Amino acid sequence: MKVIISGGGTGGHVFPAIAIADALKKIDPTVDILFVGAQGKLEMEKVPKAGYPIKGLKISGFQRKLTLKNFLNLFHLVGSLWKSFWIVREFKPDVVVGVGGYASGPTLEMAYRQGIPVLVQEQNSYAGITNKLLAKKAQKVCVAYPNMERFFPKEKLQMTGNPVRDDIGNLDHLRAEGLAHFGLAQGKKTILLFGGSLGAKTLNIAMRFNAEEISQLTDIQILWQAGKLYIEDYKDCETAQLPNVEIRPFLDRMDLAYAIADVVICRAGALTISELSMVGKPTVLIPSPNVAEDHQTMNAKALVDIHAALLVKDSDATIEMLPKAIHILRNDTQSRQLSQQIKTLARPNAASEIAQEVKKLAVRKR
Repeated sequence: MKVIISGGGTGGHVFPAIAIADALKKIDPTVDILFVGAQGKLEMEKVPKAGYPIKGLKISGFQRKLTLKNFLNLFHLVGSLWKSFWIVREFKPDVVVGVGGYASGPTLEMAYRQGIPVLVQEQNSYAGITNKLLAKKAQKVCVAYPNMERFFPKEKLQMTGNPVRDDIGNLDHLRAEGLAHFGLAQGKKTILLFGGSLGAKTLNIAMRFNAEEISQLTDIQILWQAGKLYIEDYKDCETAQLPNVEIRPFLDRMDLAYAIADVVICRAGALTISELSMVGKPTVLIPSPNVAEDHQTMNAKALVDIHAALLVKDSDATIEMLPKAIHILRNDTQSRQLSQQIKTLARPNAASEIAQEVKKLAVRKR
């Protein structure tokens, strides 16, 4: 079996793609997998580290207004379509999988034109333009949320959930190790705040703004992931110097970070929500307003509708973020309800289910 997996750009696309590849290897150790990503993006680093070959396309997203950059991007798109055509033709895959991101469009389009079965994996509750277009040419669309027939042909849908990393299963036994790893105290409630590997400016501003309130939380501590982009701006601020705050540029062990968390404050990316569902943590979601079609807000509302998380608008984070998290810590009933409800969304076998769908398409082609 030969499979191309295409897409990336962010961890929310890259890590599920790698999880699907790993699941395919478990089903068939002889499977030949090639990744196709966008040059200069996260996948070009993470995929080789995971042990898979990758080819890069020179492609980026279009802006929503007429600019000189868009003309350059159009030129790159034509080049990416041509390069994708030859990648598919030379590799001769049985199936091509698209996980979203800039590179998935040209790759899946060229696979379709050469008669190769196509599978689309949509992580979000609100489908992006690229996946909506590609789904018309796909044999199967794997989704993580109900009611996705709003965007895709119902007969193509398969509810699988989003693949997550293998190391965030049962974390109860890791709490003591996690507290020691991050230099935090035993016996205190812990807030985990993170905004992705690069960080989230709004969350960081809110932490700096609430220094005085945080200093009075004698029974609560905060693990604050400021992000690589922002650590220099915040590492010496008043909040970061408080004894009950541990600031880090990034979290090298997310399993330990989740293990120590009594409540989580974070963005509402699809991969993050899938991980939170697996670990069952009460969560305050602050959707990023800087994503295509505001899909993070849609993701968050899908949880709020079933009482599985709380939502704070990005514009209200400075005032509302910490009080809501603290209220959860002080209210055992609410904490328990949020934990139980978010667990109902967990799909621990998502990667293997998607891999099985890939295998079915490969067998059908033959």
